[in-house]
Amino acid sequence: MAQGTEMHICLGSSCFSRGNKEVVMFIREYLKKNHLDDKVTFKGARCMGHCSNGPNLMINDTLKEGVTLTRIEQILEQELARLK
Repeated sequence: MAQGTEMHICLGSSCFSRGNKEVVMFIREYLKKNHLDDKVTFKGARCMGHCSNGPNLMINDTLKEGVTLTRIEQILEQELARLK
């Protein structure tokens, strides 16, 4: 099992202005709803340096760019399926 999964979402101003606040809220609810709170560490991060492609989300060592509300559920399903 992939214990210790970490997710960091960029909280830089560019990602924030592109809607990462809604994505943060969705991720929190998704983790709670799927009982993953204790399996996934979810934190904010400083600028990841990929501003023009944001909002950005790092899952372990994998950078996901252009994370929007329309894409986030599919990303989480794909990346966290093994934890369910």
